[in-house]
Amino acid sequence: MLQWVGRAVLAQRGRSALTALGIAIGIAAVAALTAIGEGLRLYLLDEFSMFGTRLISVTAGKTSTEGLAGVLKSVRPLTLHDAEQLRRLPYIEAVTPVVHGNARLEAGERQRSSELLGVGSSAASAWKLEVALGRFLPADSEVAARPYVVLGHKVRQELFGERNPLGQSLRVGGTRVVVIGVMASKGQMLGFDLDDVVYIPVARALQLMNLEGVSEINIVFSADTTSKDTERRVRQRLTRLHGEEDFTLLTQEEMLASLDRILRIITFGIAALGGVSLLVGGVGVATIMTTALRERMAEIGLMRALGTTQPQLLVLFLGEAVLLAASGGLIGLLLVVVLVGGGKLLVSGLPLALQPFYLGVAWLLSTLVGLLAGIMPAWRASQLNPIEALRSE
Repeated sequence: MLQWVGRAVLAQRGRSALTALGIAIGIAAVAALTAIGEGLRLYLLDEFSMFGTRLISVTAGKTSTEGLAGVLKSVRPLTLHDAEQLRRLPYIEAVTPVVHGNARLEAGERQRSSELLGVGSSAASAWKLEVALGRFLPADSEVAARPYVVLGHKVRQELFGERNPLGQSLRVGGTRVVVIGVMASKGQMLGFDLDDVVYIPVARALQLMNLEGVSEINIVFSADTTSKDTERRVRQRLTRLHGEEDFTLLTQEEMLASLDRILRIITFGIAALGGVSLLVGGVGVATIMTTALRERMAEIGLMRALGTTQPQLLVLFLGEAVLLAASGGLIGLLLVVVLVGGGKLLVSGLPLALQPFYLGVAWLLSTLVGLLAGIMPAWRASQLNPIEALRSE
């Protein structure tokens, strides 16, 4: 039976090739769009994981639901005292209060604006940052922090060029500070240039920007505990300090899980758009099988006269449709593998990812399309009257 199906497909090579090509284009579109979506998903997850996964972020304000609207309630800001109390919790490796802002930098005749981060001495280890030159901010008293600054890689290049900036004086927002370190290049994350940043002690950042509280507190917990246990301890400690839960906790695990769900939905949505072209290929299979039915009426009548049963005839016609669709699917997958491999060789870091699961699903989908497209022509062929079919010759 398989030989008969193969011969029937090869008997009309041109028509079979065009039909398989239609399916191949559809499968290639689905697989290519899925590779793009999956590549972007992995890229974004990697970007968000660059600071580690054992991280909890605390921000001021608590969103509560009242009626049909969400209301943001903020009773009090997060303070350096809050950070110090959190640092005393068990299984805490680092606590980094953070102040975000922008500042005008002046180094001799060179001036520029840059992102300003007021941080604690543990920020470099907490965020997995490397110091290329000098050292990071020391563990000074938060009340009397020394006027030090650590430059991002890009800031150092634009303000000092190739000169050694260590020990040089720099004005940050009109305040004179001394350069004690330069960070290694970190690149960009979602449009934010991590090299275009200067780091100063958090207490001085609060004074410079005339703020009462920090923007957020980042907590790195030990591998000996879990994010849920750490989150519970942090919530209890801050609630006791503030008198109520007027803050928001976000674990890196929760953020990555939510981001992963969203990106997977987007990937499936993109693949569904590519499925439109696969549907067109399925229509092509149905059209070809219907045409073959009309052309082979006498052949079908002869087969029925020689004893071929209706179920056997149904299987034979369905086999043709499935073989055409499966062959086209394999061609489409090979085409995508070649295109993605070539794209990665030509463009380094191209966010494309071929997952065997999605490729397998795409091929099974092409086979299913062929099966569904061939059902009606196959059914009609199996129901033909042998005598009437022979008369069509």
